[in-house]
Amino acid sequence: MAYHEDSSVSGHDEPWIQWFCGLKGHEMFCEVERSYIEDGFNLYGLRACVSNFSDCLDLILDRIGPDDSDDSHLTQNACTLYGLIHARYIITAHGLDAMYNKYAAKEFGTCPLVQCSGQPVLPVGLKDEIGSDTAKIFCPKCQCVYHPPVVRHRSHHGSAGIAGVDGASFGTTFPHLFLMTFSNLVPDPLPANSSYIPRVFGFRVHSSAHQKNVPPSPSPASQAAGSSSKRNRISATSHNAAEALGSASVPQKASDEATGTGKQSGKIPSVDEVNKANQSKRKGDNGSADSSAKRIKR
Repeated sequence: MAYHEDSSVSGHDEPWIQWFCGLKGHEMFCEVERSYIEDGFNLYGLRACVSNFSDCLDLILDRIGPDDSDDSHLTQNACTLYGLIHARYIITAHGLDAMYNKYAAKEFGTCPLVQCSGQPVLPVGLKDEIGSDTAKIFCPKCQCVYHPPVVRHRSHHGSAGIAGVDGASFGTTFPHLFLMTFSNLVPDPLPANSSYIPRVFGFRVHSSAHQKNVPPSPSPASQAAGSSSKRNRISATSHNAAEALGSASVPQKASDEATGTGKQSGKIPSVDEVNKANQSKRKGDNGSADSSAKRIKR
């Protein structure tokens, strides 16, 4: 995260670390001991995190003065390097003691939740990587993470202040290791009945008042019944259609049998042709009946 403070506002005689921690919005930082920074073992792996590592380290340790470091980019990198060193220092024994004094003085602020009744908070980073997120505050009473108060973000020059402080300057470990080390500072958790209860004219608002009107999804049993009913309707429709087709084919079959046509001629006979065929058939039947009667008389 970017630091936009102008190093010229500090006096040339003021140590760089003291100047950095005294900036408006940097109340959460503690002053890292010079001996810790001078130990190369404590800085292992940080050279690849910032450019101009040696020059930044010289600036932090006052080996070069502000007049020799007019480059704002160098100052920016020095601030980033100090933040990474700071994240390592505050989880050491000396660093935890330094942060203990700031916690006891409530220099990190208090929890914004009303039920926590001004519980002191601790700085925390949600990520350990540079540039991932800004610093947050952790409340050990409600176990929640919040943005720092806006009033603590602003500096004299309208810069980002603590809002621009990288969360990697505190890391994800510090607040929890702090409470494990100083277990006497762990507060009692919030009681179960401490949650805020919304009321209208003194009556508690039911939870269903905030629910959206969503049509209930059908149960598996109703889905199965619906599928069975649909299959029955399809079966009945198919049966009725088959009966209709069967009844429609009966007159045509009878006409074909009466006229001797149909599949043989491939032509549907007319009404007159059917009548003539029936008359011929009746005459034939009558003739055969008369001949039969004559044979009987003989």
